[in-house]
Amino acid sequence: MKYIWMMALACAAAVQAADPAPKSAGQPWHPLFNGRDLSGWTVKIAKHPLGENYADTFRVEDGVIKVAYDRYGRFDEQFGHLYSNQAYSNYILRLEYRITGKAVADSPPWAKLNSGVMIHSQSPLSMDVDQLWPASMEFQFLAVGTSAGKQTGNVCTPGTNLERGGKLLTEHIIDSSSKLYPLDEWVSVEVEVHGNEEVIHRVNGVEVLRYQHPQLDPREPSAQKLLAAGAPLQLSYGHIALQAESQPVWFRNIRIRNLDQ
Repeated sequence: MKYIWMMALACAAAVQAADPAPKSAGQPWHPLFNGRDLSGWTVKIAKHPLGENYADTFRVEDGVIKVAYDRYGRFDEQFGHLYSNQAYSNYILRLEYRITGKAVADSPPWAKLNSGVMIHSQSPLSMDVDQLWPASMEFQFLAVGTSAGKQTGNVCTPGTNLERGGKLLTEHIIDSSSKLYPLDEWVSVEVEVHGNEEVIHRVNGVEVLRYQHPQLDPREPSAQKLLAAGAPLQLSYGHIALQAESQPVWFRNIRIRNLDQ
């Protein structure tokens, strides 16, 4: 029964909150963003209720999803994410991002010139009001001048771990082989996801990172809550989420292609 997790929200904070999208050979690309509004997406911003798009953080202008902070006074750790309503398992996601403008002054130094897209994310319905990030795997977006890393396309692991070459890695950031791109430049990224087996990052058509067996991290509070509610340790599917970390960023041409299992 699809979306049965909605009936059990109070007690079932599972990462794999919805059945994954159907998969069949040769499926075409489908837009995840209609270019007009945020239909098909759900906002969750830390310190605000589910669905409240505080200060119009996520807005649509000229066929682009824009993360904006012109209506904020202070950032105050109000990290936000825009979640796909559907969960996915085996797919290729493509989008373009553009980091622009200036971050909110009181945001952490590492959050400036920094954004990303989360995959295998827990449902926003399962998050605490004050939770800063979902348990997920983040394809990190960084621009020239950042203090958060030396390349874009890294993987960050809020509430999660991963494996590479059969070895469990517990670092929060695993570096890619990419580089940093300038502020205000559109960058094309692609993430190829094979359930729990393997994830591949590509930047401007070039592979920059791959890893295996994304999984919850039992050391992390967000993961502990999910595991206690019955979520599996190994992550095979979850939601896609665009990140708002205090830095203005634009997203466009968001497309997905389902793959065979």
